[in-house]
Amino acid sequence: MKNNAIIQINKRYWNANADSWFGSTALPEYGVKFITENELHLFGDVAGKVMLEIGCGSGHSLKFHAHRKAGELWGLDLSQKQLDNAKKFLAENNYFPKLICAAMEDECGIPKNYFDIVYSIYAIGWATDLNNVFHRIASYLKKDGIFIFSWKHPLHSCVILEDGEFIFKKSYFDEAWYPQIVDDMEIMLPNRKISTYINAMTSAGFIIENMVEQTNECTLQMNGEIDDKSRKAQKLPLSFVFKARKV
Repeated sequence: MKNNAIIQINKRYWNANADSWFGSTALPEYGVKFITENELHLFGDVAGKVMLEIGCGSGHSLKFHAHRKAGELWGLDLSQKQLDNAKKFLAENNYFPKLICAAMEDECGIPKNYFDIVYSIYAIGWATDLNNVFHRIASYLKKDGIFIFSWKHPLHSCVILEDGEFIFKKSYFDEAWYPQIVDDMEIMLPNRKISTYINAMTSAGFIIENMVEQTNECTLQMNGEIDDKSRKAQKLPLSFVFKARKV
């Protein structure tokens, strides 16, 4: 399937289901059963910083940084419905970042060599052309600018828990896009190796400063019980986060 067709399938899903994902997986959270920015402090002091979020969704991560006195905030998202929700939510909190509706792969008027920090919370994995996207992100950043992103760990998709046993249901090395039905609609997802992200970053001129794939132990027990996802999180990472610097 061509990249544009994948983008259109995913765009339809997010336009139709933005409301049901309002506020999900946003800073200080990085991902599923994962330690938070409150523990990691990857962003440090953002006061006065010029920042761009890739896949800003409902705007909750933008609010997180606005509350911490970021100097200028921009948000990019594929879904106009997501941006409508973000605009309303942020305005209610007296924040007014610049929001752009476009695919992260596209040239969309974002200024070059302008941002101190570009980040993406559980959105970068939707990129249909990872190398192109990372090169674009590098072009947006000033020299020594920071790129931080989180996404689902590839082992999360490869391993299932069945009758108390962990089973590899697919190969870690299989990076083909695959369809999945969510909310009675089709989405398309890839399952990229960690090395694919690392190589794409270094190709785009980034030096990796941190990689974290640490389960948050405090989230494992709910109502005195451990569910299957928590059992899985005890044995393997469900999410990851990278911090890299443009050289």
